[in-house]
Amino acid sequence: MKVRALIAAATAVAIAALVPAPAAAAPRRVPINGAGSTWSSNAIDNWRRNVLQRQLYVNYNPTGSTDGRNQFRNATVDFGVSEIPYGLRDAFGGVDTLPPRKFAYMPIVAGGTAFMYNLKIGGRQVTNLRLSGDVVAGIFTGVIKQWNDPRIKADNPGLALPNRRIVPVVRQDGSGTSAQFTLWMSKQYPSIWNAYCRRFGKPAPCGITSAYPYRSSDGFVGQQGSTGVTGYVAQANAEGAITYVEYSYAIGARFPVVKLRNAADYYVEPTASNVAVALTKARINTNTRSQDYLTQILDDVYRFTDPRVYPLSSYSYMIIPTETGRGINEDKGFTLGEFANYFLCEGQQQADVLGYSPLPVNLVQAGFAQVARIPGAVKHAAPLAQCNNPTFSRDGSNTLARTAKQPSPCDKRGSKQSGDGTAGAQAKTPVLAAAQCTSSGQAAGGNTNNAGAGGPTAGPSASASAGPQEGLAGGDSELVGAEPVNLAGRPGWGLQQTTMLLAGLLALGLVLIPPLLAQRWRSRSDREHRP
Repeated sequence: MKVRALIAAATAVAIAALVPAPAAAAPRRVPINGAGSTWSSNAIDNWRRNVLQRQLYVNYNPTGSTDGRNQFRNATVDFGVSEIPYGLRDAFGGVDTLPPRKFAYMPIVAGGTAFMYNLKIGGRQVTNLRLSGDVVAGIFTGVIKQWNDPRIKADNPGLALPNRRIVPVVRQDGSGTSAQFTLWMSKQYPSIWNAYCRRFGKPAPCGITSAYPYRSSDGFVGQQGSTGVTGYVAQANAEGAITYVEYSYAIGARFPVVKLRNAADYYVEPTASNVAVALTKARINTNTRSQDYLTQILDDVYRFTDPRVYPLSSYSYMIIPTETGRGINEDKGFTLGEFANYFLCEGQQQADVLGYSPLPVNLVQAGFAQVARIPGAVKHAAPLAQCNNPTFSRDGSNTLARTAKQPSPCDKRGSKQSGDGTAGAQAKTPVLAAAQCTSSGQAAGGNTNNAGAGGPTAGPSASASAGPQEGLAGGDSELVGAEPVNLAGRPGWGLQQTTMLLAGLLALGLVLIPPLLAQRWRSRSDREHRP
């Protein structure tokens, strides 16, 4: 019996060795959750709606960068999004401690922190306001209080600015936008920023903070999130207000932004190309062993002397898990990896339309390497060959930065001023006769209107002009894709005409057929009841 048992056991072992083990189940798409930056929210919302057709379900809550980092640290979300990394010492918030789980940073989109404002002259919306950096710092520290302050007038020789109080609108929640703005002030205008911080009990040097200090008694207004500050400034009764917010929100609100003076003495707005030029000077941590791999240092961006530069340009990061556990499994990692592979390539096509700037090739390549570290993520073969990112070129250079247009001579600091609108308010603002300027930078001739005096003006009003991004407000806009389609002026008979014909025939049928059927039914009923 013992011999038979041994033979049976040996046979079973041999058969088990010959039979292959069942293959591990392939990872599947499952819902994933993220939270954080409102600065990046318009881009993320667009991307997550676009990937629904790929059966990728991404939930994102724009609660602010600080909350996004906290939630990722506490493992209540699968990914976070922030404009600042962990570990920085916040002037008003202490040290931001690292998460207990392994993680990595991945740049997801670039953009400019803009200054959206609500200002009128003679009842007409101003769309071409220009400000120097020290003037912006003075406004948001309460040093400059009136719109007709001589320092603002010096930046705007073409505008007869009103004697109206400035209302700075700041973030009252922990915000990456506040962090980027205060970092810039601390680097470029430390005396202004340090003096302001001392009023709140913070000794110099006062550096970066995501918790903007303010007092309502000083005329400041605090609002929650990017949608909050944008919504406040956009109110009809908020004339005189100004805020800092990602460029995308001003486009969606159909409001103008400040043309900010750069180191070359040109006033520029944060278009995709101006941001791309600026970020060629961003220093990126390329040490793959560093916890801060791919994070940015922007000092050289602020001081870059290319005339096209928008100084307050930066990247936003996704914080991704690099190990399982604490709510992360391979199914979630697979889904997050597919989402990341989408927005690193195809999703960047919508960046410009949405008010952002697409990532350059070096950061996309680094992004793919970071995706490969997510548990369960699929590493695609030759991803760059299939990557439809608009910044790529055959020689690897940043196409967007190389092809960026030079600013108009009218935007050079001096006695002339361009009247061109900005962001979501493209209507021109006529300027004072002495400051009028052609595209060549020379004084314009002819009989013109005096906008500063509130005289009559030609052309559509700013309030009636829709910017090119109508409907792209932050929050729950229904944009899916961002490719413009021009239906006007197409020759011949096409899909649009066929659709219109079918719609017309359907409408005609709905009008004519019911009465005919009713008449037929009455006739049949009469015949059936006829004696």
